[in-house]
Amino acid sequence: MATKIETAPRVGMVSLGCPKALVDSERILTRLRADGYDMAPDYAGADVVLVNTCGFLDSAKEESLEAIGEAMAANGRVIVTGCMGNEADAIRARFPDVLAVTGAHQYEDVVGAVHAAAPPARGAYVDLIPNLDAIGGLKLTPRHYSYLKISEGCNHRCSFCIIPSLRGDLASRRIDAVLREAEKLVAAGTKELLVISQDTSAYGVDIRHQPRVWKGREVRAHMTDLARELGGLRTVEGRAPWVRLHYVYPYPHVDQVIPLMAEGLLTPYLDIPFQHAAPSVLKRMKRPANEAKVLGRLKAWRDICPDIAVRSSFVVGFPGETEADFDYLLDWLDEAQLDRVGAFRFEPVEGAAANALPDPVPEAVKEERYARIMEKTAAISAAKLKAKIGRTLPVIVDEVGEADEDGDIGATARSQADAPEIDGHVFLRNVAATLKQGDIIDVKVEDADEHDLFGVPV
Repeated sequence: MATKIETAPRVGMVSLGCPKALVDSERILTRLRADGYDMAPDYAGADVVLVNTCGFLDSAKEESLEAIGEAMAANGRVIVTGCMGNEADAIRARFPDVLAVTGAHQYEDVVGAVHAAAPPARGAYVDLIPNLDAIGGLKLTPRHYSYLKISEGCNHRCSFCIIPSLRGDLASRRIDAVLREAEKLVAAGTKELLVISQDTSAYGVDIRHQPRVWKGREVRAHMTDLARELGGLRTVEGRAPWVRLHYVYPYPHVDQVIPLMAEGLLTPYLDIPFQHAAPSVLKRMKRPANEAKVLGRLKAWRDICPDIAVRSSFVVGFPGETEADFDYLLDWLDEAQLDRVGAFRFEPVEGAAANALPDPVPEAVKEERYARIMEKTAAISAAKLKAKIGRTLPVIVDEVGEADEDGDIGATARSQADAPEIDGHVFLRNVAATLKQGDIIDVKVEDADEHDLFGVPV
């Protein structure tokens, strides 16, 4: 007599927002998979749909509400989680039939809501599902790169930001737990680790940089110790993974990681959210106003590690920003020569202190300033990329194409100056048929435009 195995309920996931939210989605799905759930690739096949929302900006909230509406229309059985989950009343006012609403990184609540909506299959065969925590868990990124979240929350109180109210104060993970996760990811095929948090430089401050024993020695919960240990990991091929630091505030101890980049232990890349350069604007933002000192440090970093790439983001049209303030920012960018820059028009966010500041900048002026800063930074990027023509650089392969009519195969890759999703690409021609996603190869740069490089393997 055949044994009937109970069908596992299926969960769909829509994940919005930043990489930190993506990690939350991965953790939720890992827990659910370990509980016997299957993952559904579309609305039609899901017994319940999770929508992990973003609530950082009003435009992001509207995108989240649209995603909830789409899931409700296509499936009808929806659980909402994430940063916008703190606004349960607003969500239920628009969608009264959502099954549950939970806040950011409330994993137990989310899993409990799924259990209530679609009880898990139980039985001897379901219980044989592998321990996903032991093999790194489910991933929503390609196999060759992974986000490594080292802390939650933030101790800063920037006037334009509501992250502390959404995710709380800084809460650092144990250093040995972070390193254990990184080791599992690399052993499972990760070639690039992207270190993320709300404030990577502050890692461990809340736990007084508590040391833990790792591989027979004590290691502190500190950004520099973490960076050094991550640089010592090795992939299955025996090479060091790329380790990329994101959301780095320029505290003095950041200077200590630059030599690690020069030694090849860290990817020569820093993501620093400067936000502005004019002292008066930084003061209203409640951010450190040390823009002149930063310029000197950028020069010192480049002296130590000439290939370091620095990316940042800036807000234009912040309340009270004058034309002189904006010109100051443009002049600062001319001196700073940042490699990658994103810009955002200031947008009031419910609950942010900046909403009460006087002298709002008209929308038309915001648009004009946004266009000017993008033109400025595109010109800087184009010049820096043009200088790389003729050089040989390592790249990591994201996608390999099909052969064309002449048999030529192309590929899309990234250099060490390019983080996935937010920076540029290196487009390759005439690659080997054996080239695979995740391979790290050397290429000769043949051409460049404002944001991307073009090359051929050597």
